[in-house]
Amino acid sequence: MTDVWELVRDEREALIDDLAGLSDEQWQRPSLCGGWTVHDVAAHLVDNARTTRVGIVVAMVRARSDFDRQNDQGVARAKGASPAETLDRLRAVADRRTTPPAPLDSRLVEEVVHGEDVRRPLGLGRDYPDETVHRSLAHQLRTSVALGGGRQRAAGLRLVATDADLSYGDGPEVAGPAFSLLMVVSGRAQVLEDLSGSGLAQLEAGLSGSR
Repeated sequence: MTDVWELVRDEREALIDDLAGLSDEQWQRPSLCGGWTVHDVAAHLVDNARTTRVGIVVAMVRARSDFDRQNDQGVARAKGASPAETLDRLRAVADRRTTPPAPLDSRLVEEVVHGEDVRRPLGLGRDYPDETVHRSLAHQLRTSVALGGGRQRAAGLRLVATDADLSYGDGPEVAGPAFSLLMVVSGRAQVLEDLSGSGLAQLEAGLSGSR
């Protein structure tokens, strides 16, 4: 498999290219992350790239072990006074290889899912590489929702990719493109229209807003 950091860098650089052409109004648009604008998500990715094993412990202490509060505080720290400043900060961390104490594929999930959180409201598209999507989906399915994954959302269902030789789990079927399966197990209800199958209602019932 490709080194995960190469895939992470590719996703960061692709998003930087997309963000570089945005108007001020587009930077302020709501993203797919509840309560966050496109600008907020970009700042989150800056903060995420700067995260270290020690730094995340300090950040969680400051946030009194509240994951959402820690994320919001990180956005506030990383966000520039203007979109241009935030974009410069994102460029500066494009090749950074620091991480919290989590599986490395979680770094790839952050870039892919949040990249789409930005692109979809802006009407932008990206042809995400198959390896990137498949590794991200596998990671989300083995990781608890409490840790940013999607295992519980997919519990009791059989997920079938219609564009790859991939299937996961047992139960009523949910079928669709692998990328849409990744997004829905990551809590993004906006892709439900891409999916079909007898398990779709069960999957939809288990969704909630997520970062």
